[in-house]
Amino acid sequence: MNSEPTHADARMMRRALDLAVRGRYGASPNPMVGAVVVDRAGTIVGEGFHARSGGPHAEVIALHEAGAHARGGSLFVTLEPCNHHGKTPPCVDAILEAGIRRVVVAMRDPNSEAAGGLERLRVEGVDASVGGGAERARAINRRWLKWAQMRQPWVTMKAAISLDGKIATRTGQSKWITGEDARRRGHELREEHDAILVGVETVLADDPRLTRRLGLNPSDALLRVILDSRLRTPNVAKVVQTDPDQTLIAHTSEASIEDRHRLANAGVRLVEISSDHSARVLLQPLLEHLGNLEIAALLVEGGASVHGSFADAALVDEAVFFVAPMLIGGAGRPAVAGRGIADLELAPRLVFESISRHGCDLEIHAVRRENTCSRV
Repeated sequence: MNSEPTHADARMMRRALDLAVRGRYGASPNPMVGAVVVDRAGTIVGEGFHARSGGPHAEVIALHEAGAHARGGSLFVTLEPCNHHGKTPPCVDAILEAGIRRVVVAMRDPNSEAAGGLERLRVEGVDASVGGGAERARAINRRWLKWAQMRQPWVTMKAAISLDGKIATRTGQSKWITGEDARRRGHELREEHDAILVGVETVLADDPRLTRRLGLNPSDALLRVILDSRLRTPNVAKVVQTDPDQTLIAHTSEASIEDRHRLANAGVRLVEISSDHSARVLLQPLLEHLGNLEIAALLVEGGASVHGSFADAALVDEAVFFVAPMLIGGAGRPAVAGRGIADLELAPRLVFESISRHGCDLEIHAVRRENTCSRV
């Protein structure tokens, strides 16, 4: 049942949605959820948000803060309370035990395993309904929603580019196109995602660590995914030397038995994936594999070739480009290579969502949506 929100209800749901966003660095692969408990007089007596996967849910935190003041009060929560035993007990049980008389949610849970919370609350005599805030609730959790419904991660393509769309000069120089502020913001994106993906050429050329460094996420664990069809990644690479169990190398049947044993003995995780017509790792089955590993959000920081492969396969859900006010020109490397689009009518359309400034550089944020802008 949906209900038309009152002014007071709308204000409480906005507060719950503001709280939900605080879980952006740790909630995945769970959804970001915020909750507000209001007593009989309409005063906020408890607040909470889901901060980390495996940790207490927003409703439980808010109810604990409210204590006895929750009895007879209302709960505003951005997602339907869970009704199943997962890593934590059902939130519906905590709501009933607290004596809440009214529950308003922004959206239903699309996960059939966890859904059914509103129905159970109604059976127990609680006034439970869907109120306002659904559009923002879905936007906040779009990464999780894709994973929950398709069991594939949301794919974010990230690149630092010049004003003319280059990621390196003709001699391969790329450090640094953008300034320190933009680079820090780029590292914030790692804190929001469950895994980071690059190609083996990036490993061979730059020997990156591919780690979280800002301490914003409660967990240091960031799965490093390397596309390496023939297992050319050397044992001396930082992604092998440091926490090898957090490195997953996707290869094809072309990889030799010797190289498989070499990297497996070094502690790296290997997965064989089907190859495409160019003998490269097929991305769709790789995404399905990552989804089964509970990777809900994947950050692609590859070079032009890797970006082109994702673009050609129409697998980019989100693009974050950091643009520096410089012109590289010439034969500088483009941000996205691959086959490319021959007909503009077939080009995947993204919607510009935001533009922000970091020092001298711009962050341009675009997202793929069902209803995209038409060409003019």
